[in-house]
Amino acid sequence: MNEPIHPETTLPQWHALLLESLKRYGWSNEELLRKIQEGDLPKDESKFQFDYADLIAYAREHADTLEQAVRRGYRVKYNTLRGIHSWIAVALRRDAELVLEPGAEAVVVPLSAEETRRVVSMLSTGWKLSVADPTPDADGRVLTGIEPMHRI
Repeated sequence: MNEPIHPETTLPQWHALLLESLKRYGWSNEELLRKIQEGDLPKDESKFQFDYADLIAYAREHADTLEQAVRRGYRVKYNTLRGIHSWIAVALRRDAELVLEPGAEAVVVPLSAEETRRVVSMLSTGWKLSVADPTPDADGRVLTGIEPMHRI
């Protein structure tokens, strides 16, 4: 059975970033949940220098929510432009362009079909994807813009 494109479980953007940064270790879902529960997490050496104390505290308070997010995926409760940019760097390990020009704000990044599915499933309401360039790159990725549906 396929996972829903928008999981029912929601996480705050910060906790989603923390969780994605831990997924890079390749632990099984059970091992990841156990490590978070026990506070047995490595020191983050990435450019983000994440402190996992927030995720450990969140797990104690919202154990069921975190477990569902790990096992079935999640949607971010409220995305920000910079948060999406960071999520792509952490979860997809991709450099994306952050466009901050008023009226044209977006995150632009080449995405594969699977990466597009992951981004769509993670986004909170109020965001849309658009194809910036339909010509696939050498890896089959299409240049995609992620932008707010409504601008102020």
